[in-house]
Amino acid sequence: MIVATAGHIDHGKTTLVKALTGVDTDRLPQEKARGISIDIGFAYWRAPGGALLGFVDVPGHERFVRNMLAGVCGVDYAMVVVAADDGVMPQTREHLHIVDLLGIGRGIAVITKADRVDGARLQAVEREVRALLAGTSLEGAPLRPVSAIGGQGIAALRDELASAASGCRRSAVQGRRLRYAIDRAFTVAGAGTVVTGTVFDGMVRTGDRLLLSPGGREVRVRGIQKDGAAAERAEAGERCALNLARVELSQVQRGDWVLHPELHAPTTRLDVELQVLAAEAHALRHWTPVHLHLGTRDVTARVSLRRGESVEPGGRAFARLVVDQPISALHGDRFIVRDQSAQRTVGGGRVLDAFPAPRRLPAEARLRQLRALALPSALETLQALVAGAPAGVNAAAFARNVNLDPEAFARLLKQAGLASIGTGTQALVLTPAAADARLARKPQEMPADNPEHLRLWQLAQPALKQAARTGLSVVQLAQALGVRDSVLRDMLHRKAQAGDAVRVNDERFYLRATTDEFIEVARGVAQAMPEGRFTAGQFRDGAGIGRALAVQVLEALDRLGITRRVGDVRMLRADPSSASSVQGERSS
Repeated sequence: MIVATAGHIDHGKTTLVKALTGVDTDRLPQEKARGISIDIGFAYWRAPGGALLGFVDVPGHERFVRNMLAGVCGVDYAMVVVAADDGVMPQTREHLHIVDLLGIGRGIAVITKADRVDGARLQAVEREVRALLAGTSLEGAPLRPVSAIGGQGIAALRDELASAASGCRRSAVQGRRLRYAIDRAFTVAGAGTVVTGTVFDGMVRTGDRLLLSPGGREVRVRGIQKDGAAAERAEAGERCALNLARVELSQVQRGDWVLHPELHAPTTRLDVELQVLAAEAHALRHWTPVHLHLGTRDVTARVSLRRGESVEPGGRAFARLVVDQPISALHGDRFIVRDQSAQRTVGGGRVLDAFPAPRRLPAEARLRQLRALALPSALETLQALVAGAPAGVNAAAFARNVNLDPEAFARLLKQAGLASIGTGTQALVLTPAAADARLARKPQEMPADNPEHLRLWQLAQPALKQAARTGLSVVQLAQALGVRDSVLRDMLHRKAQAGDAVRVNDERFYLRATTDEFIEVARGVAQAMPEGRFTAGQFRDGAGIGRALAVQVLEALDRLGITRRVGDVRMLRADPSSASSVQGERSS
């Protein structure tokens, strides 16, 4: 079980961790000299029953909330610390807001320095702390007064923590691919690059070949260490150090992830469920600049809302976060947003869709999808998405977004009473009746294209065929056909969902035959290169198109599962025969 401290500066968090574990988590010379924690510190304690507790001690000063946020990601249990002489202070409140927004529902409140006050004062602080916890994820949590220096209450606190650890079970091990969030990187003489962090999902073993994300560099796990001892593996809910081969210290930083290769898909857009703190003075408006904290990374972003909308203090809404640099994220990840100057916490929430299309669908359609993605379980979400998508849901995209390996996804399908047709990245999830209809080439029970769409498609096909690899933008095609681009774009999205066209982005679509040509180009370039890796420039030359278009096409091939980006190069994921079997690409 991973335990994070939370609380105001000088309330005794580090002293308390030392009393519990015997480890002084202040390791930096500046921390020793100034007597305050600046960065996150770590300690371990083996409970009498055998459970291993990892403590993440966070700085309490307002200037170091950024470091505090890196420390509380992925924790199981919060230890909110309040000094008896000071009582609740500003950073106590902000840290508790963060704990609440991150959905940490297990924890304890500890009143330190209890030996410095009389009984009346202690009772007053206890009432103050209980009032503070009311209405948060830690409402009703146990409360323990202690003296870390004198030792009073420490044994009882240890018992409470040991009991909590014995009942801690992570559901993110089986059926999940590895995600490991890095919070520190350094070198060790004779070993090379070492990182420390938390295993979010899955399991890591010595010898695993993984990717450093968002950069895409391949690494190999040379060794694992837990609680100061070598280990063969570490799993979700555990802190550990990884000795990584094939990467220099300058190439890794706090905020990076170590991932299973199938999960490496950096994104700059996240569709989220966002909550604004009730303490905010003003509503959160469209395009507000913020600092986004997700995992151990801190990046700048903008909050994108629908025209005319805002989120009032204490309110919730669906929103899109447009991030200024690529990050790694998945469905369900918790995040915090702070104001542009990083002075205060504004709100937070959870990621619903880590890979949304650049252009939003019509409002009603996207709202149905977001409501489905906000449901509490993957089972309910998949059932709702399929109910709202007669053409089917892309199986690979869904499984990646919720991080389910093939076996776990197959179990989910069976549990949901749904069917899958096609293979690999081209598989679709449908109702059994719709799947039977597809397999029999029987008419499907779904709304047919309206006559206008059929007419437009008949006109568009020859124009797209003549444009060949150069293609036409939606605006160019609309001008050539003499129609409104919004109507044309809607028709092309439907054709992409049905598998008749392939979407490069919301402004460019190709016929499937043209996409087959691009796949052949990618195969030919890959076969001519060492290890099958090629650059966007080499693909551009082979396809005979401009660089910007080549990058867009490659991103589409990445999304379809044809190619995979690894750093600045790409390689084929498998040996795709054509795009003709790519059906129902999810365009939302």
